[in-house]
Amino acid sequence: MKRLFLAVLILVAVIAAPDLSAQLSPSATWAAHADATYQTAPNLTYLTASNYESKLDIYYRRGATTPQPTVVYFHGGFWAAGNKEGAVTKILPWMELGWNVVNVEYRLARVAPAPAAVEDGLCALRYLAAQAKTYMIDVTRIVTTGESAGGHLSLTSAMIPDTAGLDRQCAGPAAVPKPAAAINWFGVTDVGDVIDGPNRANAAMTWFGSLPNRDEVAKRVSPLTYVRPGLPPILTIHGDADRVVPYQHAVRLHDALTKVSVPNQLLTIPGGGHGNFTPGQRTMIYVTIREFLAKQKLL
Repeated sequence: MKRLFLAVLILVAVIAAPDLSAQLSPSATWAAHADATYQTAPNLTYLTASNYESKLDIYYRRGATTPQPTVVYFHGGFWAAGNKEGAVTKILPWMELGWNVVNVEYRLARVAPAPAAVEDGLCALRYLAAQAKTYMIDVTRIVTTGESAGGHLSLTSAMIPDTAGLDRQCAGPAAVPKPAAAINWFGVTDVGDVIDGPNRANAAMTWFGSLPNRDEVAKRVSPLTYVRPGLPPILTIHGDADRVVPYQHAVRLHDALTKVSVPNQLLTIPGGGHGNFTPGQRTMIYVTIREFLAKQKLL
């Protein structure tokens, strides 16, 4: 009888015990499960140049048995500042989506002038192709993205052809994979405009220093130079009150891509500045991103 009574007490206790998982919101549940879902390969050197090791972090899904869609993120800072660690919160929506995430650091102006950062973007992609099996990266479903200078690098990494010769420093025999899409957050599309044009920015000018062929290099690293049919789909997000990278950069890219029938979309943020969007605006942006990816059959 005592044993039966004890068993009943235990059963009642189990039934009455609070369901802790039920007390978590969906976002809190995702955060609690993230460590069980992802593993991290930090500070992997993908290129050594200019006496500097360019590094990236890879967040990849635990237990994946098939290649996974992967987003490659480039931080901002006018090619002169910033680091990958400062962009960690910006990659969280992609982890929640279930994608692999690659967070890239590249040579800044103090290490090497233009076109070094652009070269690094291409070399990061080549490195990922070489390591695709190790980290379960689907090289046919790579999406490049980033903000400001990172938006520019997301475009150059997706648009620059092999014939431009900007991948010659890259290590390894693997070819640079062609991204399936690019998502450009208020990136520079005409580099000449921000180094010697009416919208000159001191930080941007630092990237060029005293290069004797500034105009030639600026054109060589400008996304507008590489607009042509057959490019991957491009989504551009830009505030129409941006005082750092003028909204016209986005408009010119959108018009040029449309003219040659490249699938693209310009999401204008009314009154939006250079990032620092409100929570409501960011919700709208990520709804648009998901719709864009679904349209391209990447979701």
